[in-house]
Amino acid sequence: MWRYIKRLLIGKPLKTTDEGGQSLTKFKALALLSSDALSSVAYGTEQITTILITLSAAAMMYQIWVAALVLVLLTAITLSYQQIIHAYPSGGGAYVVASTNWGQSAGLVAGGSLLVDYMLTVAVSTTSATEAITSAIPGLYKHQVLISCLIVIGIMLLNLRGMRESASFLTLPVYLFILMILGMVGYGIYQIATGNIQYHAAANVGSPVAGMTLILFFRAFSSGSSSLTGVEAISNAVPNFKNPKSKNASHTLAIMATILAFFFGGITFLSFYMGIAPNGHETVLSQIGEGIFGHGLLYYLLQLSTAMILAVAANTGFSAFPILAYNLAKDKFLPHAYLDKGDRLGYSNGIISLALGAIVLIQIFNGKTNSLIPLYAVGVFVPFTLSQSGMIIHWKRNRGKAWPFKMTINFVGAVISLALVVFLFLLRFGNVWPYLIVMPLVLMLFYKIKSHYIKVAKQLRVSEDDTELTPVHHFDGSTVIVLVGGVTKVTARAISYAQSIGDYVIAMHVSFDSDPEKEHKISEQFRKEFPDVRFVDIHSSYRSITQPALRFCDVIAKRAADRNYSTTVLVPQFVPHHRWEHVLHNQTSLRLRAILNSRQNIIVSTYNYHLRE
Repeated sequence: MWRYIKRLLIGKPLKTTDEGGQSLTKFKALALLSSDALSSVAYGTEQITTILITLSAAAMMYQIWVAALVLVLLTAITLSYQQIIHAYPSGGGAYVVASTNWGQSAGLVAGGSLLVDYMLTVAVSTTSATEAITSAIPGLYKHQVLISCLIVIGIMLLNLRGMRESASFLTLPVYLFILMILGMVGYGIYQIATGNIQYHAAANVGSPVAGMTLILFFRAFSSGSSSLTGVEAISNAVPNFKNPKSKNASHTLAIMATILAFFFGGITFLSFYMGIAPNGHETVLSQIGEGIFGHGLLYYLLQLSTAMILAVAANTGFSAFPILAYNLAKDKFLPHAYLDKGDRLGYSNGIISLALGAIVLIQIFNGKTNSLIPLYAVGVFVPFTLSQSGMIIHWKRNRGKAWPFKMTINFVGAVISLALVVFLFLLRFGNVWPYLIVMPLVLMLFYKIKSHYIKVAKQLRVSEDDTELTPVHHFDGSTVIVLVGGVTKVTARAISYAQSIGDYVIAMHVSFDSDPEKEHKISEQFRKEFPDVRFVDIHSSYRSITQPALRFCDVIAKRAADRNYSTTVLVPQFVPHHRWEHVLHNQTSLRLRAILNSRQNIIVSTYNYHLRE
């Protein structure tokens, strides 16, 4: 049954040879990988004004200067990541750049930050989408957390269907949003030029504002820079592009950055000119749209497109997280499960892990976007700083064409990114302190996993003087313990098999019935059916099967070792005809195998008896 549900939700498996058909054109890559960056214009300006309004309405004038500085940073970051795309075409972005140039620890900080940040990307995108929905339909306000979680699950299922299908699905919301914002900004400027929209700014650009400080300005800048999240996603996903991969990825990044710059600058200008102030029940973008389009069809199309792109913006995380997890797993810092591709040629384990992490974050922060943004920004700008400073080292080592100019671009980006990280910790410490706890735990996890793989490799590695490959020891016989629950066909077949492989067979039964007569009856029945097999009945006063069985097997294994016998424990089980029928039966055999596997001197085997109907 599960197989049919899986096929319905995800689709039929793809052959490995179909992988080439999953590569992205620039048109589809823009939809798949830029949705996070483009969608951030829906809340980037609002994050700036939310900080400035705490001083006064007149302070809102500074959003123009903050936006200008954000655009300078966007230019530096875009040029820098274009260099990364050509220098490191295998993908991995900041993790690969930092590891190569700064060393393993710096790379793990960048990689760990991005892993957490992609979870925050999904959480922020879906909660922002939900806020756009509730701005248009206030009656849904109290269901924000549930709506956000359902959106995450929907996008997870979409990505499990494969990259090509998810890109095709995302084309409509991304390009609809581009058209609606382009139309809103263009029509808004036309309305201003024709005098249909009046100037409502509380203060002119350049006017002195009482109480304005540099700290408040940079606090607004650090919040507004959340609009740059997602820019690095294309550099992480270069292997997903059609050939020539680096060229197509670089061009896609340039197109995305140009659209992002125009939208962010235009929305900020309209917000300033129209005197829009943030409030808790309607987004800034919604207010701008209402002021330009009125409360008609175009306004609702704007809200619909905003909600759609904010929802699918989470897809950027779903596209980049699995590839980053793959690179970390390849270097043995994450479980090897992240190396495996699913039925639809996507890294399914990474996709599912990301969805679960995002749902947990939505629950912790109760679906509030403002609570997530500062932590989200730290997770982005720490890798920005490491990757761009790493590229400075890269150019010093490798030089190349116009390397001083390229290094200067990286230097500007690294300085501004580092300044943002410092400002976030100094000015928004109450929001970002979890980073200082989460990152050491993530790094500890990375090193623990790496240590495990090193130990395993060391124990399994074959050397020239390794004596374990030649038989230096053999057993004189074999003891087989069969765990039985009663006299059944399963028991009979298992005993017969045990006698074929063992020199000495013991049948062990654990009983916890309070009626001694019933226990005696089972013993008599077994001895009657199998007179040549030793039967041991162990009574468990606390209704536990696993511990008494383990203690008995330990004793027998020790005695067998003294006689130079091997010890095999045979666990019989019947297999239902239909998979769903497994839930109707207890899982005693699973528990027994799990606890017996802890013993080095015991071989655990399973005898399966298949039911016909």
